[in-house]
Amino acid sequence: MKQSLQLLLGQHLAMTPRLQQAIRLLQLSTMELHTEVREALDSNLMLEPDEDDDPGAGGEAEVAPADIPRELPVDTVWEDVYDSVPVNGGGPAGEFNGTDLITRRAQTESLKDRLDWQISLMRLGDTDRIIAAALIDAVNDDGYLELTLEDIRDSLDPRRREVTLEQVEAVLRHIQNLDPPGVAARGLGECLAIQLRQLPAGTEWRDAALTLVAGHLQALASKNYAQLMAALGLGKHELRCVIDLIRSLSPRPGAAVQSSTPEYVIPDVFVRKENGAWKVELNPDASPRLRINTRYANLIRRSDDSADNHTLKTHLQEARWFIKSLLNRGETLLKTATCIVERQQGFLEHGEEAMKPMVLADVAHTIGMHESTISRVTTRKYMHTPRGLFELKYFFSSHVHTASGSEASSTAVRAVLRKLIASENPARPLSDQKLKEILSGQGIRIARRTVAKYREEMAIPSSTERKAL
Repeated sequence: MKQSLQLLLGQHLAMTPRLQQAIRLLQLSTMELHTEVREALDSNLMLEPDEDDDPGAGGEAEVAPADIPRELPVDTVWEDVYDSVPVNGGGPAGEFNGTDLITRRAQTESLKDRLDWQISLMRLGDTDRIIAAALIDAVNDDGYLELTLEDIRDSLDPRRREVTLEQVEAVLRHIQNLDPPGVAARGLGECLAIQLRQLPAGTEWRDAALTLVAGHLQALASKNYAQLMAALGLGKHELRCVIDLIRSLSPRPGAAVQSSTPEYVIPDVFVRKENGAWKVELNPDASPRLRINTRYANLIRRSDDSADNHTLKTHLQEARWFIKSLLNRGETLLKTATCIVERQQGFLEHGEEAMKPMVLADVAHTIGMHESTISRVTTRKYMHTPRGLFELKYFFSSHVHTASGSEASSTAVRAVLRKLIASENPARPLSDQKLKEILSGQGIRIARRTVAKYREEMAIPSSTERKAL
């Protein structure tokens, strides 16, 4: 094969460390951003929080803290220098430590912790305590026993193999009397029966409810009310009272115990209406203010090639990059949020039914950025509006066609479906086909399978399951 040299021209994007940092900061949530800023402050001596409106508050009186000295080495263009950058969209400076209280991990109690504590207060023998520990380990987060009694007995230490199934079941009864009610049940029927037995003996309809959950749960699930009335010997009104009592119970008793650390959401953007116009502002408490530490910056000497001087130069350059990346993040977030508000004023004024279809490309084209950038800046970023707190991703949705040839947002269609189902006759709920016909009458062209898809996404049962007595 003959070898030759060829000159090719082309363009490609170089992922420089500076660009990688900007992309990383752009996709961080507010809580993660504060963590990143703390790490930067700990690792870079040139960075310091801008905690005061007075730029000289953190430096010596004779030093001009707002300016980097002119004798600094010029390695790149100096228009990229940012000594003190407010990244809060021009609002008042927010205290960086404002979220310290929120970021503290809340102490939580797991279901296992609660059961172990209650067992420790009971008078049990050594063997029974070992059995109790094995049973509690087999209870899942919903509060149900996942293993059979045989499996639990077989899992005990070989020296405890003399333990009988009767012993294991006796200890299980102790655990089933603990809090939360219904815990350690082996199925839904037993879970509901435990809770019913713990009600006062004089509770109305308790006995009938116990009979129902013991042998007729399938009929209740399929809404076969005629079969239930015949089996229990009850009229329609009495059966309704029994069902209401069962519905007051918890099918997932473990859910009553907080087993995970709560996640706090800090709004990144505030939206409010002033003088008839919608105004968008970045949350100052969600946007840390940083500046260059001028006392350290003044230690740099142009002609000094020592290791210490080189370290100072490196830290200064990284600090400038970090501050500019924060500024770019805030500007991009503000532009994106402003574009969303301009396109979704109908939602802000009238609610979900007025939501307009919008995709990432719409915003990207408007503000002159790539779709991937819009995707990053709208993920885990939240907007506080008069209608509530929403992730920026919420405002993007696909569309369906209308009879007039225009488009309707899938979010708006879901809102209409939810409204129709909420106002239906419980005894004769609307089928997916009927809902399709109603929407068609309103000019929304949609398939029945799409109606079913939207209904399932909203966790709304089918018409058969929604049917009430």
